[in-house]
Amino acid sequence: MEKEILKEPTFVDEIVAIIRSGLSKDELIERLQDYHENDIAQSLELLDKEERLSLYHVLGAEWMSDILSFIDEPEEYIKEMGIEQLAAVINEMDSDDAVDLLEEMDEDTKEKIRPILDEEIKADIRLISSYEDDEIGSLITTNYVWIKKTLNIRQATHSLIKQAGENDNISTIYVVDEEEKFCGAIDLKDLIVARENDDLDDLIAYSYPYVLDHEKISDSIERIKDYAEDSLPVLNAEKEIIGILTAQDVIEAVDDEMGEDYAKLAGLTSEEDLKETTRESMKKRLPWLIVLLFLGMAVSTVVGAFEGVVAVLPIVICFQSLILDMAGNVGTQSLAVTIRVLMDEELSTRDKMTLVVKEMKVGFTNGVLLGVLALVFLGFYITAFKGYDLPSAFLISGCVAVSLWLAMIISSLVGTLVPLFFDRIKVDPAVASGPLITTVNDLVAVGTYYGLSWILLVQIMPIV
Repeated sequence: MEKEILKEPTFVDEIVAIIRSGLSKDELIERLQDYHENDIAQSLELLDKEERLSLYHVLGAEWMSDILSFIDEPEEYIKEMGIEQLAAVINEMDSDDAVDLLEEMDEDTKEKIRPILDEEIKADIRLISSYEDDEIGSLITTNYVWIKKTLNIRQATHSLIKQAGENDNISTIYVVDEEEKFCGAIDLKDLIVARENDDLDDLIAYSYPYVLDHEKISDSIERIKDYAEDSLPVLNAEKEIIGILTAQDVIEAVDDEMGEDYAKLAGLTSEEDLKETTRESMKKRLPWLIVLLFLGMAVSTVVGAFEGVVAVLPIVICFQSLILDMAGNVGTQSLAVTIRVLMDEELSTRDKMTLVVKEMKVGFTNGVLLGVLALVFLGFYITAFKGYDLPSAFLISGCVAVSLWLAMIISSLVGTLVPLFFDRIKVDPAVASGPLITTVNDLVAVGTYYGLSWILLVQIMPIV
């Protein structure tokens, strides 16, 4: 019997077919309720403008607000909607999604739409927009439920039911004290199963984690992930809840942070955008490229100094890229580990030294293993394909093996010390280290390889 392979669901095609089937408004709504808003959102791009305009009217503002929150580039759909319809959609959105949608609008549309937004959503938008993009406060949503600790079980349940009509993030209920300052949280399940004569205080987790609104996202992201909660309260300086951070917010923040880290490792100050001008991109990249140009000239100078080795023994140039690539890979690995460790601001000098020693041990051990493999396989390769006798072949492969070993040790050390140095002088190691380490490791690897080749293969045991 053949194993059945599960196919990726084709919900988008099904949705498009339903929309085009000529169903009545009520029938269409009933059929589309079976599908997730994300799938409906993806189906919009397969519809023509007239079909979309009809669908906006059928689904209504509340449903469209959920659908638009799943669209990464909603500009086309924003332009299709009238100002009144668009305002109605934003009024139904979570505050963080509303802010994101407004950012996609041109200034003219913003000016027209602001006066007709509900006061509550305008206040939420002003709050979120008041924070810098790298602060936790810029990620919050005001879609959450809270109760006072002075309530009894019956009153707390009633308050939950009343707020659930407006807010759907109800899995965690946040608790405030008499001064409306955050003091803990209650799991929805615990409140549901509680008896009427139980004490609400017994349900409250007073040590529930929280984050502060002005905390940097990059500094908090690891701690937030460690808690693995569906949501976390975000507090201001007075310990008042201003909003919450949902699991979806965390995922998006991690994604953005990873994008920025990749950009930094390439020597850029941030993740570049397609809308960025050529001039702006050049300003970001050119300084690092100039530095690397001169370092590259240093590498070329070192290679040039060993022209005699290449002239006498041309085969050594065949294995140059092997040494360079391995040194670069090892240095990048050490860099990534070091930057990750440096996220802990309480790291002591002893901890940093422990990291240096550990990375050198890793480089030493991996270098020994790969060096042995290079010695054996390259020795037979040189004999079989390059026509050298066995002793000469193994002298050459031995030189490659030793160079590989030394290059991996030194690259591990460089990949660890360089970001530690930049961190010490208060320069972002992710920005400064990436482009520098690759070239430095090239310089080290070339010098090590050709230096050993000159000493071992030309001076001590010459191979003709």
